[in-house]
This record gives sequence, structure tokens and C-alpha cells, in this order.
Amino acid sequence: MFGAPSRYSAPGARYRDIEVAARVEGATPHGLILIMFDELLKGIDTLQALQAVPEPARRNAAHARVISLLHGLESSLDYRRGGEIAANLGRIYREARRLLGPTPGMERGTALTQARDMLSTVSGAWEAIGSEVNANLT
Repeated sequence: MFGAPSRYSAPGARYRDIEVAARVEGATPHGLILIMFDELLKGIDTLQALQAVPEPARRNAAHARVISLLHGLESSLDYRRGGEIAANLGRIYREARRLLGPTPGMERGTALTQARDMLSTVSGAWEAIGSEVNANLT
């Protein structure tokens, strides 16, 4: 799966891009954040899988995508209206970025797992909020 690039890599990437674009097109603002979390967690999973593969270009691309998604999540925070919750989420996103960078004294896999666990918890809470809101709308 993460070996040498195959002739199917580009079409597979295009298919994934189309699938994400279709999800984004019909998403609510809450749903857009869920999509970002989903892509973020997939990206961290990819980074974890690529740790054992001697393909720095793929690792760098996956890392850049994950960092970009974290910046996107943080930039979507409304610190004025969100108050303490927004501030705490901002700290979590910054800590995840720190863990995804060079982490002196910590094994790379451990840092990736900590970042993923932390973000997965926030993603689960965000998903639960959406379920509750949708239940109240029906």
C-alpha cells in the first residue's frame, strides 16, 4: 500500500479529491469541520504508516497536509464568541502541531499517537455535538 508508486496512484488521488469535494459541497459549517477532522485523522494515520517507508517526499506531503488542516481548524475558531472553549481548542491544535514536529526526547511514533488520540477525542466530541443538534432539528 505504501510501497513504490503505482500507475494507479494518480487516479486514486483524483478519486479521493472528488469524493472529498462532493462531501464539502453539501456540508453544513459543522459538517465542514467534521470533514476536516476526518481528513486530519486519516493524514496522521498515513504519517504513522509512512514512518517505516523510505519515501521522504510522501512523508513531507502528508505532514504538510496535516499541518495545513490543523491551521485551518485553528483559523476557524472565533476567539471572541467562543471564549474559553475556543482558547482551549487553539491550545490543543498548537500542541498537536508541536507533537507532529520534531519532538526531542520522544519517539516519533509515540508523538504521532498522542497527537492522534488528542485530536480523535475532540473530533468525537464535535461529532456528538452535531448529532445532538441534528436530533433537535428534527
